[in-house]
Amino acid sequence: MLAWAYEEHTGDRSLADRIWSNILAATAWIERRLDASPTGFLDYARAEKTGLVNQGWKDSHDSIFHADGRLPDGPLAVVEVQGYVYAALNSIANLASARAQHAVADRWQRRAEALRAEIERQFWLPELSSYAIAVDGVGTPCGVRASNAGHLLFCRVPSAERAAAVSKQLLSDQSSSGWGIRTLAVGQVRYNPMSYHNGSIWPHDTAICAAGIARYGGGTGVVQILSDIFEAASNFAFRLPELYCGFPRIPGQGPTPYPVACLPQAWSAGSVFMLLQAILGVRIDGQRKEVHIERPLLPIGIESLGIRDLPVADTRIDLQFHRIGNEVVAVPHRHIAGGVRVLAHL
Repeated sequence: MLAWAYEEHTGDRSLADRIWSNILAATAWIERRLDASPTGFLDYARAEKTGLVNQGWKDSHDSIFHADGRLPDGPLAVVEVQGYVYAALNSIANLASARAQHAVADRWQRRAEALRAEIERQFWLPELSSYAIAVDGVGTPCGVRASNAGHLLFCRVPSAERAAAVSKQLLSDQSSSGWGIRTLAVGQVRYNPMSYHNGSIWPHDTAICAAGIARYGGGTGVVQILSDIFEAASNFAFRLPELYCGFPRIPGQGPTPYPVACLPQAWSAGSVFMLLQAILGVRIDGQRKEVHIERPLLPIGIESLGIRDLPVADTRIDLQFHRIGNEVVAVPHRHIAGGVRVLAHL
């Protein structure tokens, strides 16, 4: 995913060329694991009694569970990891196509689509109008509403209809506390706003979910999420912590700190830029030297915003975003050199 994101953004093919054997080895590892799994998904199982029970990003011992609170037997396939695999297979296909390796690119693309179909078949739960957080060792889905499903949106797995249902839940009061998106929705059996992964708020998790919502046209809701995270940051002296508690927002009170959270935290700091990119709708195609701006929005209370020295291939540009009435327009702030084109899709 990262190799393709870098190449798409910068237009620099030399990095992926240098590490091509490593990229192929990583892809082969993914495919071997998929082929070896009885469910056809990328799963994990505890190897030693001293090892982690859960090996996704939510690695608390009780972060993956069934709707009644039971802890599932492994091996476990967590839903967001399947989204990462889908995106990774698409990425290697794109990298191969850029190198005129069309036969293998088509094979990886077909495998990605087959995986997407299985995610939709085995993880989607109509009674939840959402995706299970995991499938356990006997293929039973863990029917729990959590932020995990938002990562599928970021990876562009769901159909538009299902993405809309997931987005609605993530932006609801059960999931969105007013300070960000909870890791676990209110009402789920293990919900605890003071827990590490079962109701707390992680800014990076919120940003990934919000970026996914924006990819399906839900930018207005993401504007509110960005405002929530900005105001949370102001309560932490603009040093966003690893996580904080998921209590509902109360007028006149800030978010409740999580006592042992790392502060500051690098991936929390990075979440701010992901959120901003999501509402501005900026996408860079370094190969074609194009900057695409799709349905831009501005943060609440901000009438104009500038981006300076935005790298596009081998040059840099400045952009200005202005609110005019109910619309936001984007204009280059200085002469665009080096053949760069700025394309606005409003």
